[in-house]
Amino acid sequence: MQAEPFQQRVNRWVVECFGETIANDTTERNHRFLEEALELVQSLGCTRSEVMQLVDYVFARSAGEPSQEVGGVTVTLASLCSASNLDMQNAAEVELHRISDPVITNKIRAKHAAKPKYAPHAS
Repeated sequence: MQAEPFQQRVNRWVVECFGETIANDTTERNHRFLEEALELVQSLGCTRSEVMQLVDYVFARSAGEPSQEVGGVTVTLASLCSASNLDMQNAAEVELHRISDPVITNKIRAKHAAKPKYAPHAS
């Protein structure tokens, strides 16, 4: 029997932690993904100035096709992990295991509740 795919296990955790509405809110998921991506590059030495330059560069171009961009994100993350001597798959499994602890899940819920709401439709 094959293990449940990682994406499905993550989705199940997000639904359990935050509920269906937040789990399926693409604006919320966009913000959380961007936040985590910024925290990763910050931890590897990227500066705010570099981030802002990249924001201007990206938003000066037309939006891409989501499926292709997911592929690009995944390939680029794998390449960044290789260059940084990080095991992408192991880090993902370790983090999912860590956040699945009920104590950590409750801390994440509390942290999420205190976050600013950037989405125009959020109250």
